[in-house]
Amino acid sequence: MEERLFTSECVTCGHPDKVADAISDAILDACLTQDPGSRVACETMVTTDFCLICGEITTKAQVDYAAVARETIREIGYVYPGDGFDADSVEIQCRIHTQSPDIALGTNDAVGGAGDQGMMFGGACTQTPELMPLPVALARALCGRLTQCVRSTDLLRPDGKTQVSVAYDENGNVLGVDTVVVSVMHSADFEIEELRRYIRQGVIAPVLEQYGFCMDRVKHIHINPTGSFVIGGPNGDTGLTGRKIIVDTYGGYFSHGGGAFSGKDPTKVDRSAAYMARYMAKNLVAAGLASQVQVQLAYAIGVAEPVSLRVDSFGTGVVSDGRMTELLRQCCDMTPAGIIRKLDLRRPIYGDTAAHGHFGVEGRPWEQTDLAPKLKALAGI
Repeated sequence: MEERLFTSECVTCGHPDKVADAISDAILDACLTQDPGSRVACETMVTTDFCLICGEITTKAQVDYAAVARETIREIGYVYPGDGFDADSVEIQCRIHTQSPDIALGTNDAVGGAGDQGMMFGGACTQTPELMPLPVALARALCGRLTQCVRSTDLLRPDGKTQVSVAYDENGNVLGVDTVVVSVMHSADFEIEELRRYIRQGVIAPVLEQYGFCMDRVKHIHINPTGSFVIGGPNGDTGLTGRKIIVDTYGGYFSHGGGAFSGKDPTKVDRSAAYMARYMAKNLVAAGLASQVQVQLAYAIGVAEPVSLRVDSFGTGVVSDGRMTELLRQCCDMTPAGIIRKLDLRRPIYGDTAAHGHFGVEGRPWEQTDLAPKLKALAGI
């Protein structure tokens, strides 16, 4: 059979864009901790020795945004003076104002409408135990392992990237892992060949083994391909909230509506409806109705009910896509208020999503499969 490759990437929590995401979500969590009704749309930019926090926040909470940002930077691991970005010396400026009253008109509790127009996608498949596509699951697991290593040695720094190419046959069955790429920022004291040995044995091998693969059967492995990676983090590249939307979701395996997640409270359907779409897709797969599913939702600003719902099982469904769509309409409240209630989203649960990915992580409310038995019974299978 013809071999086909699909590639996904991921970045660590110390990547500049992820630093920005983490600060925005930490501020969101701080507001929700004191005021669950907070309306937050927080954007962050980080660069050499500088952090700018902008956006619209309407809240009763009393939050020192700069202090939250500084502590987040410290937790990520930027604590080394002289690296061009560290928690103690970074300059932080805030440019925050309240939410537009025009937007608030359509999203208040009386109306309960969506905070913006747009479309959101959720996906699930049987390639991994967490029902995620294998390329992004591997890339994310490699980043998680990198972060663990960063916290266990002062020879590594928080910035890093991974990329995995998986081989499939023409029917979509996994054949194996073709290529693994890992790049990680490091101290000038970490000699490059020693670092490469460390990453092969301490990062790549255990992650592949976790998913049932052997490193010796991977065709290509690239570790810090350009050699030295000493200048990195926000000192090496400016970071912005919302620039890693494909990393945040499915690594390109499923579609993306375009809206970012971090820094947005759950009245913003860019975030909450994407979580709901994942919940619905995962439960359809968990119910055995298909081995691969993509769910699309779309909304109009100020309107509560979605303007469209579409299920695509890519020909893997045991019932029709139309029937699965009907089942979701029957079982799920897809209004912003209904999503918030079902997934209990007015809580400070978002900081961890910026660091470890939004989907495929057990314990998240949208990762539950509690709806699967009902879907299966209603479908009569």
